[in-house]
Amino acid sequence: MNQNTCVIIPVYNKDGAVRDVVNELSPHFANILCVDDGCTDDSVAEIMKTNATLIRHSTNRGQGAALRTGIEHALKNPQIKYFITFDADGQHRTQDALKMLNHIRRHRVDIVMGSRFLGSAQDIPIVKRWILKAAILFSNATTGLKLTDTHNGLRVFNRAVASKMRLRCAGMAHASEIIYRIAENKFRYAEVPVTILYTDYSRANGQSMLNSFGILKELMAYRLEREK
Repeated sequence: MNQNTCVIIPVYNKDGAVRDVVNELSPHFANILCVDDGCTDDSVAEIMKTNATLIRHSTNRGQGAALRTGIEHALKNPQIKYFITFDADGQHRTQDALKMLNHIRRHRVDIVMGSRFLGSAQDIPIVKRWILKAAILFSNATTGLKLTDTHNGLRVFNRAVASKMRLRCAGMAHASEIIYRIAENKFRYAEVPVTILYTDYSRANGQSMLNSFGILKELMAYRLEREK
């Protein structure tokens, strides 16, 4: 049981998966924090059937805002040394989170990011693959980093990274903002192969193709704002 690690799960209308996600994590992590981002379904009721801590937003603010709330809450506990971001839709695997946590403990890095393109992305929609690849090229070109997957929600980072994260992008572009934070602060980083499970549920309840294009638009807007 990992006592010094907090798993942060942003939740927006994932009542068909979130309880199973938490229950699979529970035997391995003592601190699991779900951030209800203004859910209108039964997600909160499902979370309350688990041992996870629940924090609630009164309205939907976006995944970036939910992660910011979760990170800030976890930082209040001085015993937490490692932070894991984990999606609520069942796409991520507990064994990958454990593998990444072991990597950050054994190697001199500040943040470990999961890469579906080093590992396996089962049944990834072809258009989504193209959009993700475009985001990777844009992110690497503008940050100088060399990453193979920039919009994977599975990450493990230490307290120094958590303290300097301070996410400003409330929506999905927070993933690219995290990459900029790594570059700006010269954090030591690594990628670890992971498997992303594109199930019928995750495809039906995850990001739409329109939202994927929105990521690129929001990312470019964030980049322009930084250059002012």
